[in-house]
Amino acid sequence: MASAAAQTVDLSEWKKYLPEIHGTVRGKYEYQTTSDEQRFQVRNARVSITGKVLPIVSYKAEIDLSDEGQIKMLDAFARVSPFKGWDFTVGQMRVPFTIDAHRSPHQQYFANRSFIAKQMGSLRDAGATVKYSQKEGFPFALEAGLFSGSGLTEQKGWHKVLCYSAKLEMMPFKGYNLTLSTQRVRPEHNNIYMYDAGTYYDWNNWHFEVEAMYKRYAHAAFDDVWSVDAFVNYDWWMKKPKSLVKKISFLARFDYMGDSSTGESDPDTGKLYITDYQRKRITGGLTFSFGKPFQADLRLNYEKYFYDDLSFAKESEQDKLVVEMMVRF
Repeated sequence: MASAAAQTVDLSEWKKYLPEIHGTVRGKYEYQTTSDEQRFQVRNARVSITGKVLPIVSYKAEIDLSDEGQIKMLDAFARVSPFKGWDFTVGQMRVPFTIDAHRSPHQQYFANRSFIAKQMGSLRDAGATVKYSQKEGFPFALEAGLFSGSGLTEQKGWHKVLCYSAKLEMMPFKGYNLTLSTQRVRPEHNNIYMYDAGTYYDWNNWHFEVEAMYKRYAHAAFDDVWSVDAFVNYDWWMKKPKSLVKKISFLARFDYMGDSSTGESDPDTGKLYITDYQRKRITGGLTFSFGKPFQADLRLNYEKYFYDDLSFAKESEQDKLVVEMMVRF
Protein backbone atom coordinates (compact mmCIF):
# COMPACT_ATOMS: atom_id res chain seq x y z
CA MET A 1 0.00 0.00 0.00
CA ALA A 2 2.83 2.38 0.87
CA SER A 3 4.58 1.87 -2.48
CA ALA A 4 1.32 2.54 -4.37
CA ALA A 5 0.81 5.78 -2.46
CA ALA A 6 4.37 6.85 -3.22
CA GLN A 7 3.85 6.13 -6.91
CA THR A 8 0.72 8.32 -6.93
CA VAL A 9 2.62 11.21 -5.36
CA ASP A 10 5.47 10.88 -7.85
CA LEU A 11 3.03 10.88 -10.76
CA SER A 12 1.39 14.03 -9.44
CA GLU A 13 4.76 15.76 -9.20
CA TRP A 14 5.70 14.64 -12.70
CA LYS A 15 2.54 16.15 -14.21
CA LYS A 16 3.55 19.60 -12.95
CA TYR A 17 6.40 19.61 -15.46
CA LEU A 18 4.48 18.52 -18.53
CA PRO A 19 4.78 21.19 -21.25
CA GLU A 20 1.66 23.05 -22.37
CA ILE A 21 1.12 23.54 -26.09
CA HIS A 22 -0.91 26.46 -27.44
CA GLY A 23 -1.54 27.76 -30.93
CA THR A 24 -3.14 30.62 -32.83
CA VAL A 25 -4.28 30.53 -36.44
CA ARG A 26 -5.50 33.66 -38.24
CA GLY A 27 -6.72 33.52 -41.82
CA LYS A 28 -8.03 36.65 -43.49
CA TYR A 29 -9.53 38.11 -46.64
CA GLU A 30 -8.89 41.76 -47.49
CA TYR A 31 -10.38 43.99 -50.16
CA GLN A 32 -8.86 47.43 -50.77
CA THR A 33 -11.60 49.74 -52.00
CA THR A 34 -9.23 52.45 -53.27
CA SER A 35 -7.24 50.16 -55.57
CA ASP A 36 -9.95 47.53 -56.24
CA GLU A 37 -7.51 44.78 -55.20
CA GLN A 38 -8.00 41.79 -52.93
CA ARG A 39 -6.12 38.94 -51.34
CA PHE A 40 -6.25 35.98 -48.96
CA GLN A 41 -3.56 35.70 -46.31
CA VAL A 42 -2.51 33.49 -43.41
CA ARG A 43 -1.53 36.20 -40.99
CA ASN A 44 -0.42 33.90 -38.17
CA ALA A 45 0.07 30.21 -37.51
CA ARG A 46 1.74 30.34 -34.10
CA VAL A 47 2.66 27.42 -31.89
CA SER A 48 4.08 27.87 -28.41
CA ILE A 49 5.39 25.52 -25.72
CA THR A 50 5.52 26.61 -22.08
CA GLY A 51 6.36 24.75 -18.92
CA LYS A 52 8.60 24.33 -15.91
CA VAL A 53 11.78 22.33 -15.30
CA LEU A 54 11.93 23.26 -11.59
CA PRO A 55 9.42 24.93 -9.25
CA ILE A 56 11.16 28.28 -9.80
CA VAL A 57 12.41 27.81 -13.39
CA SER A 58 10.08 28.07 -16.42
CA TYR A 59 10.47 28.48 -20.17
CA LYS A 60 8.67 29.46 -23.34
CA ALA A 61 9.37 28.77 -27.01
CA GLU A 62 7.09 30.21 -29.69
CA ILE A 63 7.38 30.02 -33.45
CA ASP A 64 5.16 31.46 -36.16
CA LEU A 65 4.95 29.07 -39.08
CA SER A 66 3.29 31.70 -41.28
CA ASP A 67 3.76 35.34 -40.38
CA GLU A 68 2.46 36.72 -43.69
CA GLY A 69 4.03 33.66 -45.34
CA GLN A 70 7.35 33.69 -43.45
CA ILE A 71 8.59 31.44 -40.64
CA LYS A 72 9.76 33.41 -37.59
CA MET A 73 11.08 32.38 -34.20
CA LEU A 74 9.35 34.72 -31.76
CA ASP A 75 9.82 33.94 -28.05
CA ALA A 76 12.60 31.73 -26.73
CA PHE A 77 13.41 32.44 -23.10
CA ALA A 78 14.06 30.97 -19.67
CA ARG A 79 12.61 32.54 -16.52
CA VAL A 80 13.62 32.24 -12.88
CA SER A 81 11.16 33.23 -10.13
CA PRO A 82 13.15 32.85 -6.88
CA PHE A 83 10.90 34.98 -4.65
CA LYS A 84 7.25 35.90 -4.56
CA GLY A 85 6.52 38.54 -7.19
CA TRP A 86 10.00 38.45 -8.78
CA ASP A 87 10.80 37.22 -12.31
CA PHE A 88 14.19 37.20 -14.03
CA THR A 89 14.04 36.43 -17.76
CA VAL A 90 16.77 35.93 -20.35
CA GLY A 91 16.42 35.09 -24.03
CA GLN A 92 14.38 36.40 -26.94
CA MET A 93 11.11 38.14 -26.04
CA ARG A 94 8.83 41.07 -26.68
CA VAL A 95 10.37 44.24 -25.26
CA PRO A 96 8.29 45.61 -22.33
CA PHE A 97 6.77 48.70 -23.92
CA THR A 98 3.21 50.03 -24.56
CA ILE A 99 -0.18 48.37 -23.97
CA ASP A 100 -1.36 47.44 -27.45
CA ALA A 101 1.96 46.10 -28.76
CA HIS A 102 2.02 43.53 -25.95
CA ARG A 103 -1.23 41.89 -26.98
CA SER A 104 -0.90 38.49 -28.62
CA PRO A 105 -2.91 37.96 -31.84
CA HIS A 106 -5.75 36.19 -29.99
CA GLN A 107 -6.02 39.12 -27.54
CA GLN A 108 -6.32 41.83 -30.19
CA TYR A 109 -9.59 43.69 -30.49
CA PHE A 110 -9.20 44.48 -34.21
CA ALA A 111 -8.04 42.42 -37.17
CA ASN A 112 -5.12 44.82 -37.79
CA ARG A 113 -3.02 46.34 -35.03
CA SER A 114 -2.87 50.04 -34.19
CA PHE A 115 -0.07 52.22 -35.58
CA ILE A 116 1.51 52.25 -32.11
CA ALA A 117 1.51 48.45 -31.95
CA LYS A 118 2.69 47.85 -35.53
CA GLN A 119 4.83 50.70 -36.85
CA MET A 120 5.89 52.59 -33.73
CA GLY A 121 6.37 50.41 -30.65
CA SER A 122 6.43 46.73 -31.59
CA LEU A 123 9.79 45.08 -31.01
CA ARG A 124 11.14 41.66 -30.09
CA ASP A 125 14.79 41.33 -29.18
CA ALA A 126 17.35 39.26 -27.32
CA GLY A 127 18.04 40.47 -23.81
CA ALA A 128 17.30 40.14 -20.11
CA THR A 129 14.58 41.62 -17.89
CA VAL A 130 13.69 41.82 -14.23
CA LYS A 131 10.07 42.21 -13.12
CA TYR A 132 8.37 42.76 -9.78
CA SER A 133 4.60 42.33 -9.43
CA GLN A 134 2.38 43.06 -6.46
CA LYS A 135 -1.22 41.84 -6.44
CA GLU A 136 -2.28 42.81 -2.93
CA GLY A 137 -3.10 46.31 -1.68
CA PHE A 138 -2.16 48.60 -4.58
CA PRO A 139 -1.58 46.20 -7.50
CA PHE A 140 1.26 47.11 -9.86
CA ALA A 141 3.97 45.58 -12.02
CA LEU A 142 7.35 47.11 -12.84
CA GLU A 143 9.56 45.56 -15.53
CA ALA A 144 12.88 46.75 -16.98
CA GLY A 145 15.46 45.20 -19.24
CA LEU A 146 18.53 45.52 -21.44
CA PHE A 147 18.55 44.33 -25.06
CA SER A 148 21.06 43.95 -27.88
CA GLY A 149 19.04 46.09 -30.25
CA SER A 150 19.57 43.73 -33.20
CA GLY A 151 16.03 42.37 -33.42
CA LEU A 152 15.18 38.74 -34.14
CA THR A 153 17.55 37.88 -36.96
CA GLU A 154 20.86 39.68 -36.33
CA GLN A 155 22.07 38.35 -32.98
CA LYS A 156 25.73 37.63 -33.77
CA GLY A 157 26.86 41.25 -33.77
CA TRP A 158 28.66 42.96 -30.88
CA HIS A 159 27.52 46.27 -29.41
CA LYS A 160 29.25 49.03 -27.49
CA VAL A 161 25.86 50.33 -26.32
CA LEU A 162 22.85 48.26 -25.28
CA CYS A 163 19.23 49.30 -25.64
CA TYR A 164 16.88 49.54 -22.67
CA SER A 165 13.17 49.45 -21.93
CA ALA A 166 11.05 49.92 -18.80
CA LYS A 167 7.34 49.57 -18.16
CA LEU A 168 5.15 50.37 -15.14
CA GLU A 169 1.58 49.07 -14.89
CA MET A 170 -0.70 50.29 -12.11
CA MET A 171 -4.13 48.89 -11.27
CA PRO A 172 -5.44 51.10 -8.43
CA PHE A 173 -8.99 49.75 -8.64
CA LYS A 174 -10.89 46.98 -10.39
CA GLY A 175 -11.09 47.31 -14.16
CA TYR A 176 -8.66 50.25 -14.43
CA ASN A 177 -5.11 50.16 -15.77
CA LEU A 178 -2.54 52.93 -16.20
CA THR A 179 0.66 52.04 -18.06
CA LEU A 180 3.77 54.19 -18.45
CA SER A 181 6.78 53.01 -20.44
CA THR A 182 9.99 54.20 -22.04
CA GLN A 183 12.47 52.71 -24.44
CA ARG A 184 15.71 53.53 -26.23
CA VAL A 185 16.65 51.82 -29.48
CA ARG A 186 19.78 52.34 -31.55
CA PRO A 187 19.41 51.42 -35.21
CA GLU A 188 22.75 51.96 -36.93
CA HIS A 189 24.35 54.76 -34.80
CA ASN A 190 21.27 56.85 -34.10
CA ASN A 191 19.65 56.83 -30.67
CA ILE A 192 15.86 56.99 -30.65
CA TYR A 193 13.99 57.64 -27.40
CA MET A 194 10.34 56.63 -27.03
CA TYR A 195 7.84 57.47 -24.29
CA ASP A 196 4.37 55.95 -23.98
CA ALA A 197 1.38 56.53 -21.72
CA GLY A 198 -1.79 54.49 -21.95
CA THR A 199 -4.87 53.73 -19.89
CA TYR A 200 -7.95 51.57 -20.14
CA TYR A 201 -11.10 50.98 -18.12
CA ASP A 202 -13.43 47.96 -18.17
CA TRP A 203 -16.95 48.85 -17.02
CA ASN A 204 -19.80 46.37 -17.31
CA ASN A 205 -19.61 45.27 -20.97
CA TRP A 206 -17.56 48.28 -22.08
CA HIS A 207 -13.84 48.64 -22.70
CA PHE A 208 -12.42 52.16 -23.12
CA GLU A 209 -8.77 52.64 -24.06
CA VAL A 210 -6.47 55.48 -25.11
CA GLU A 211 -2.71 55.45 -25.65
CA ALA A 212 -0.22 58.09 -26.78
CA MET A 213 3.40 57.67 -27.82
CA TYR A 214 6.16 60.23 -28.35
CA LYS A 215 9.34 59.45 -30.30
CA ARG A 216 12.44 61.66 -30.13
CA TYR A 217 15.57 61.34 -32.27
CA ALA A 218 18.94 62.21 -30.71
CA HIS A 219 20.79 65.27 -32.04
CA ALA A 220 17.63 66.35 -33.91
CA ALA A 221 18.44 63.79 -36.61
CA PHE A 222 14.73 63.66 -37.48
CA ASP A 223 11.60 65.54 -36.42
CA ASP A 224 9.90 64.30 -33.27
CA VAL A 225 6.87 62.04 -33.82
CA TRP A 226 3.54 61.62 -32.03
CA SER A 227 1.17 58.68 -32.33
CA VAL A 228 -2.27 58.16 -30.75
CA ASP A 229 -4.60 55.16 -30.45
CA ALA A 230 -8.11 55.43 -28.96
CA PHE A 231 -10.90 52.87 -29.17
CA VAL A 232 -14.06 51.60 -27.51
CA ASN A 233 -15.49 48.07 -27.41
CA TYR A 234 -18.93 46.90 -26.29
CA ASP A 235 -19.71 43.20 -25.72
CA TRP A 236 -23.26 41.99 -26.26
CA TRP A 237 -23.73 38.54 -24.73
CA MET A 238 -26.34 36.21 -26.18
CA LYS A 239 -29.00 35.14 -23.69
CA LYS A 240 -29.76 31.78 -25.30
CA PRO A 241 -27.31 29.18 -23.87
CA LYS A 242 -27.37 27.07 -27.06
CA SER A 243 -26.75 30.00 -29.39
CA LEU A 244 -23.96 29.39 -31.95
CA VAL A 245 -22.60 32.89 -31.33
CA LYS A 246 -21.94 33.53 -27.65
CA LYS A 247 -20.98 37.19 -27.94
CA ILE A 248 -21.02 40.03 -30.48
CA SER A 249 -18.55 42.88 -29.97
CA PHE A 250 -19.06 46.34 -31.47
CA LEU A 251 -15.82 48.29 -31.98
CA ALA A 252 -14.68 51.73 -33.11
CA ARG A 253 -11.13 53.08 -33.24
CA PHE A 254 -9.23 56.21 -34.19
CA ASP A 255 -5.47 56.18 -34.55
CA TYR A 256 -2.86 58.60 -35.86
CA MET A 257 0.87 58.73 -36.50
CA GLY A 258 3.13 61.48 -37.80
CA ASP A 259 5.95 61.18 -40.32
CA SER A 260 8.24 58.53 -38.84
CA SER A 261 11.65 56.99 -39.47
CA THR A 262 12.87 53.62 -38.23
CA GLY A 263 16.34 55.16 -37.86
CA GLU A 264 17.81 53.98 -41.14
CA SER A 265 19.94 56.54 -42.98
CA ASP A 266 20.16 57.25 -46.68
CA PRO A 267 23.46 55.79 -48.00
CA ASP A 268 24.00 58.83 -50.23
CA THR A 269 23.15 61.69 -47.87
CA GLY A 270 23.63 60.00 -44.48
CA LYS A 271 20.35 61.54 -43.26
CA LEU A 272 17.38 59.68 -41.81
CA TYR A 273 14.48 59.31 -44.18
CA ILE A 274 10.72 58.84 -43.77
CA THR A 275 9.69 55.19 -43.65
CA ASP A 276 6.04 55.83 -42.67
CA TYR A 277 4.17 58.94 -43.76
CA GLN A 278 1.70 60.81 -41.59
CA ARG A 279 -1.79 59.35 -41.64
CA LYS A 280 -5.02 59.00 -39.72
CA ARG A 281 -7.35 56.02 -39.67
CA ILE A 282 -10.88 55.28 -38.51
CA THR A 283 -11.81 51.62 -38.00
CA GLY A 284 -15.23 50.16 -37.36
CA GLY A 285 -15.85 46.52 -36.63
CA LEU A 286 -17.90 43.59 -35.43
CA THR A 287 -16.51 40.48 -33.76
CA PHE A 288 -18.55 37.28 -33.48
CA SER A 289 -17.25 35.02 -30.70
CA PHE A 290 -18.19 31.34 -30.74
CA GLY A 291 -17.20 30.56 -27.17
CA LYS A 292 -15.38 27.75 -25.34
CA PRO A 293 -13.70 25.32 -24.97
CA PHE A 294 -11.35 27.09 -27.40
CA GLN A 295 -11.46 30.69 -28.53
CA ALA A 296 -12.86 31.25 -32.02
CA ASP A 297 -13.62 34.75 -33.33
CA LEU A 298 -14.85 36.04 -36.66
CA ARG A 299 -13.70 39.66 -37.11
CA LEU A 300 -15.24 42.05 -39.63
CA ASN A 301 -13.47 45.42 -39.93
CA TYR A 302 -13.51 48.37 -42.27
CA GLU A 303 -10.57 50.79 -42.22
CA LYS A 304 -10.70 54.32 -43.64
CA TYR A 305 -7.31 56.05 -44.12
CA PHE A 306 -6.60 59.77 -44.41
CA TYR A 307 -3.36 61.00 -46.04
CA ASP A 308 -2.20 64.48 -47.02
CA ASP A 309 -1.35 62.88 -50.36
CA LEU A 310 -2.62 59.40 -51.29
CA SER A 311 0.61 58.75 -53.22
CA PHE A 312 2.34 58.46 -49.82
CA ALA A 313 0.23 55.41 -48.93
CA LYS A 314 1.99 52.05 -48.75
CA GLU A 315 0.55 49.20 -50.77
CA SER A 316 -1.24 47.65 -47.78
CA GLU A 317 -2.05 50.86 -45.87
CA GLN A 318 -5.17 51.97 -47.74
CA ASP A 319 -8.96 51.81 -47.27
CA LYS A 320 -9.94 48.18 -46.86
CA LEU A 321 -12.51 45.65 -45.79
CA VAL A 322 -11.07 42.87 -43.60
CA VAL A 323 -12.70 39.53 -42.82
CA GLU A 324 -10.66 37.44 -40.41
CA MET A 325 -11.15 34.10 -38.67
CA MET A 326 -9.06 33.61 -35.54
CA VAL A 327 -8.78 30.34 -33.62
CA ARG A 328 -6.87 29.93 -30.35
CA PHE A 329 -6.25 26.53 -28.79
